[in-house]
Amino acid sequence: MNEVQRNESGNEGGDDQSRPQVARRTQAERTQATRKALIAAGRDLFTARGYDDVGAEEVVRSAGLTRGALYHHFPGGKPALLEAIYERMEAESTERVAHIVLDSEMHSPLAAMKAGVGAFLDECAKPGFQQIVLHDAPAVLGWERWREIAAANGLGLIEASLIAAIEAGEIRPLPVKPTAHLLLGALDEAAMLIARSPDPAGRAEVTSVLLALIDSFAVPLPE
Repeated sequence: MNEVQRNESGNEGGDDQSRPQVARRTQAERTQATRKALIAAGRDLFTARGYDDVGAEEVVRSAGLTRGALYHHFPGGKPALLEAIYERMEAESTERVAHIVLDSEMHSPLAAMKAGVGAFLDECAKPGFQQIVLHDAPAVLGWERWREIAAANGLGLIEASLIAAIEAGEIRPLPVKPTAHLLLGALDEAAMLIARSPDPAGRAEVTSVLLALIDSFAVPLPE
């Protein structure tokens, strides 16, 4: 075998080895695109009309896909799609709040925590968040699963905020984990209260209570 034949053989062998990798990449990209289309379609429809009033057939039609694609990527069907939408919305919301709390130029971690409360309540005021996160998800997934997903996203941020404030000497050295769980519960209840209250003044009242709760952790200022 001459050198050209050896090179061609080597090239062919290399191509054979690379083809499965390319195919896997392409399949992964197709899978990601299909899931993204289903999640986007479901999110828009559930936001506009609510989970109960949207059928699986309408979701796949809006996504330009087949019913089989829905059950292939979400074997649990429409409830599994809702869970994926809820998880994504929680992650996006937490990221935006974290930007306010952790990436702000505030020199006071306690002030940043309070700003985070406002940012969180801003998220709760969005129509899609109210409909999907605060209404559809707990009703369909159940309180325990809803709470588990919320904690997986927000609990770490609350713990980090508490640790920063304790290290800065702004709040008392309370046990971080139980305090974070209690704050998360208070925030979740605040979100539900605002979402279900017809009173526009409700947010101001809820905000004042949440800020008073955080202030109760503060180290007393010297007289």
